[in-house]
Amino acid sequence: TARLPPEAAETTRRLMRMAVSRDERVLELAEKYITLADLLDIGKRMIGTGLIGGKSVGMLVARAILRRSNERWNELLEPHDSFFIGSDVFYTFLVRNGIWWLRQQQRDPETFLHGAERARQRILMGTFPDYILRQFENMLDYFGQSPIIVRSSSLLEDNFGNSFAGKYESVFCANQGPHQKRMEDFLSAVRTIYASTMSEKALRYRAQRGILDRDEQMSLLVQRVSGAMYGNRFYPQIAGVGFSYNAYVWNEEIDPKAGVLRLVFGLGTRAVDRADDDYTRVVALNAPHRRPESGIDEVRQYAQRRVDVLDLQANQLVSDEFTDVARESPDVPLDLFASYDEVAGRLAAESGRKNVFPWFLTFDKLLSKTPFVSDMREMLATLEAAYGCPVDTEFTANFAADGTYRINLVQCRPLPVTATGTAADLPEKIEADDLVMEARGAVIGESRLSVVDRLIYVVPALYGQLPVNERYAIARLIGQLTHVDGAGRSGTVMLMGPGRWGTTTPSLGIPVSFAEINTVSILCEIVAMREDLVPDVSFGTHFFNEIVEMNMLYLALFPGREGNLLNDRLLRAAPNRLASLVPSAADRSEVVRVIDVADLGKGRVLKLNANTLKQKVVCYLDRDLR
Repeated sequence: TARLPPEAAETTRRLMRMAVSRDERVLELAEKYITLADLLDIGKRMIGTGLIGGKSVGMLVARAILRRSNERWNELLEPHDSFFIGSDVFYTFLVRNGIWWLRQQQRDPETFLHGAERARQRILMGTFPDYILRQFENMLDYFGQSPIIVRSSSLLEDNFGNSFAGKYESVFCANQGPHQKRMEDFLSAVRTIYASTMSEKALRYRAQRGILDRDEQMSLLVQRVSGAMYGNRFYPQIAGVGFSYNAYVWNEEIDPKAGVLRLVFGLGTRAVDRADDDYTRVVALNAPHRRPESGIDEVRQYAQRRVDVLDLQANQLVSDEFTDVARESPDVPLDLFASYDEVAGRLAAESGRKNVFPWFLTFDKLLSKTPFVSDMREMLATLEAAYGCPVDTEFTANFAADGTYRINLVQCRPLPVTATGTAADLPEKIEADDLVMEARGAVIGESRLSVVDRLIYVVPALYGQLPVNERYAIARLIGQLTHVDGAGRSGTVMLMGPGRWGTTTPSLGIPVSFAEINTVSILCEIVAMREDLVPDVSFGTHFFNEIVEMNMLYLALFPGREGNLLNDRLLRAAPNRLASLVPSAADRSEVVRVIDVADLGKGRVLKLNANTLKQKVVCYLDRDLR
């Protein structure tokens, strides 16, 4: 704006505050890269009035940063083709449908959950003014029957300090059929996202971050879905998340500052939402050949097997087997993304089975034979330099027949991750009886030496025998324990349990919500639910973002694997505080152990030593020498 005439510069600043943001740090970035021409383009795609919200701003600013840094990004970036539904539309909707005063209760820490469910139900049944409906109809006419995604873009979302990762909804619309049907589906998507502002997880997040009183309006970002049609399926060839700082360093060859990707074939939903039934490819950008898995057998076993696509015939988002999708997508350059399985191919040839598809997803040729890795590394480094801090991005990419490709950058936000920290030396000798656990591999967070005040331990052998309804009951009990007696406020709480924390499938772990464990400092997943279940380390997912925001230490423990140990005998013999903390749960004292270190004897402390660079964690009893 400095090169503009004074009047134009002042108009630009006013428009920035009217349409882009009121946050000073965001405005400082936007004013540096967003031009008056960009603002006028936003105005042409604006529905209603107000601000376009954090997610929209992040996407637009990131693209502007890249274009400014190097002209080749003008060709490499796929156009985003977006519409912006302003924040005033949300407030108009609330007033029109009698929800305004219910929402006002959410600003008070004492009443923020009162009436929230009633407000959600009213939103889901709400109506829009005719003039807004006409603008929605014009937008749908523009998109025709191209698939679209309606994304949350609230005022506080994706800003410095608050990501709101996974708190608000985003909804794919296959956008097929008669105009009336497509309109109904779109309005349902809008209502669903508006209703998510009143969800318990979103409200608890705001309460925890101390921002209940901040003006949080919901704008929306409506985008044409990146990809192409393959038979009845529509999807991008690859998608994923990219972090400019790699907090998961599983090998000393990996440079955390080079960044990391979490890649999937198909829609990116499997990269940003933790898929309990599948795996993704984690790529360290300075060493893309280095995998967390060891050996071809593990690579094959932990490859992505399911693909999220939009089924245009069914008019909905579905998850299909990779083999089915690949067979029916002859135009996809399969050899870029998948590797030929010689073992499966040989067995199929010997048996004469023609239904075997001997390919599995590795992305090896994409990473080694194309400039994709160097382009993504440049992109993340450029964005981090402009933001002045690490960034978290979402993207898709599609290859043309001539081998060229285009990247669609759909999201960029600050990542509140810090460096790996300073690792402390271990004692020269730890007695076997004092060693609580030792883990190697799958460690995320800062290196640290922590003194643990309370350890909550779900006994794997007993939890694994429980029926499904009891597993849900254990999850709710964990939520009580992590919030009772000032847990997490005055001391360090460590949580250990079998399988995946936060799973939606109780057979794979403990189905807690993140809000139920948000006071915990150290989260340990004991890989003991199934032999074929290994941690996906949740990297790049909403679950991971929450771990990072809370500065939690995440680790996985593999009983039976070299360098891993769990002293189950010590933990089950220690005094259990469960019955005194939650008397109604006394009958579950065998399954859930609550160990206050103060009960273990005068002068004893429980220390946890985590070295992220070496991917090693040791937890042991020691004498308090202070």
